[in-house]
Amino acid sequence: MEYRHLGRTGLLVSPLCLGTMNFGPQTTEEDSYAIMDEALELGINFFDTANVYGWKTGEGVTEQIVGRWWAQGGGRREKVVIATKLNGNMSTENWPNFSKLSALNIIRACEASLKRLQTDYIDLYQFHHVDRATPWEEIWQAMETLVQQGKILYAGSSNFAGWHIVKANEAAKNRHYMGLVSEQSLYNLTERTIELEVLPVCEDYGLGMIPWSPLAGGMLGGALQKAKEGRRASENQQKMIDKHRGQLEQYEAFCAEISEQPADVALAWLLHNKIVTAPIIGPRTLEQLTGSLRALEIKFDEEQLKRLDDIWPGPGGAAPEAYAW
Repeated sequence: MEYRHLGRTGLLVSPLCLGTMNFGPQTTEEDSYAIMDEALELGINFFDTANVYGWKTGEGVTEQIVGRWWAQGGGRREKVVIATKLNGNMSTENWPNFSKLSALNIIRACEASLKRLQTDYIDLYQFHHVDRATPWEEIWQAMETLVQQGKILYAGSSNFAGWHIVKANEAAKNRHYMGLVSEQSLYNLTERTIELEVLPVCEDYGLGMIPWSPLAGGMLGGALQKAKEGRRASENQQKMIDKHRGQLEQYEAFCAEISEQPADVALAWLLHNKIVTAPIIGPRTLEQLTGSLRALEIKFDEEQLKRLDDIWPGPGGAAPEAYAW
C-alpha cells in the first residue's frame, strides 16, 4: 500500500478510505467487524464515519460499532486514522443547539463522539455541511480548544463550496490556526461540478479531496451488466440508469475493452487526479472491499482519459475559463 499525505499535512493515509455508513443499517455488527479487520489486513488505515450514521437520531449507531470494534484491542485504534463528522441533529426531541456548528454543539458533539468511539481523540473532525449562521471566529475558537485539549488533531469540511473553504481558511489564518486540511465532496465521473471551483481551491490551500459516492450510488459499478444478470436496482438508481443509459452503454463497453471492472475504472479515474487523497468506498461485504483494491493498479493513457471525458463530460475545467474565456 502506497500511503498519501492528507492534503498539506504530514499525516499518511491509504488511497482508499473505508466508509462505514452501511454499518448498522445494512451490514451487521459482526460483518462490520470482519470488514474493518480485513481493511487493516489490506493496509487500509483511513476510516470515515459521522455522528448521524446509523440513522437513529441521537444514537450514533455506526460510531458505537466502530468503538466496540476498537475495544477488542490488538492495536486497532492505533492503526486507524478516523474521520468523523458533526452538523446533523442529534436530539430525539428536536431541541435547539444539538446540531449545526455553534461552539456549544461542537464541544458537545465531540465529547459524545469520543464516548461512542471509545477513544481519547479524533484524527480528522469534519464539518458535515456549512452553517451560514455561525461565524468562523466562533467555530475556530471551539476547534482550537479541542486541539489544545488533545481531543482532535485536524479539521476538515464536507459539502463546502469553494468560497466557503476560502472564508474558513482565511479566518483560520488570521488566528494563526491551521484551518481546514481536507474537503469531502460528491465527486465521480457523472458528477463533476466541483472541478469548477472546489478542486482548484483545494489545490491552492493544500486540502486533500475525499470524494464521496465515487460510484454514483452504484451506477458506475456495472449497473447494466448487473441488470442483465437479474439484479434489481433501487427505484432511484433505476431512474438514474434510465437517464444515463446511453452513456452507461459506452462506459461499460469501454471498461470491457480495457478488461477492467466498471467500479475499478471509476475509482481509478478519481485516483489519477493529484488533488484526490482517497475516494470513500462503502462496502457492504468483504468481497466488495477486496475487489476495490484493483483500482490502485489501473493507469490510464491520455487517449483513455479522453474517452472517459467524451463519455462523461466535465464542466470544461476550472472557473472562469470553463464558461468564459
